[in-house]
Amino acid sequence: MAGTKQATTTVSGPEFACPVSPVVDIVFSRWTTPVLWALHTYGRQRFVELERRISTITPKVLTQRLRQLERDGLVVRTYHPEVPPRVEYEISELGLSLAPLFAHLTEWGTANLGRVEEARRAYDADPARPRP
Repeated sequence: MAGTKQATTTVSGPEFACPVSPVVDIVFSRWTTPVLWALHTYGRQRFVELERRISTITPKVLTQRLRQLERDGLVVRTYHPEVPPRVEYEISELGLSLAPLFAHLTEWGTANLGRVEEARRAYDADPARPRP
């Protein structure tokens, strides 16, 4: 309509400055990708199986990460009320939807990590660069 001003809303905060930031916070937390990769690659697993596959993670951190991934809808936790009780984890449909993103990042890494290493070596070898 002529003569009508459209209202604009100013939103601030880093999550609005870059729309990718909230996704990065969810998906690329320190232990998220190894957990999702293990569940995607090996299927449904018990806690101990995940702990063995991701040998550098502590039980406390694995528990925290699994809870967060379940809360985010990326992992499904199934409790089996038997004796002894059994709990299994599997990647959810939402978690599986990240597969193309991870595939693309894998391709990027294969194509470019060598170049990143070269750039790092050149940077570190530059005598004009400040040293820590």
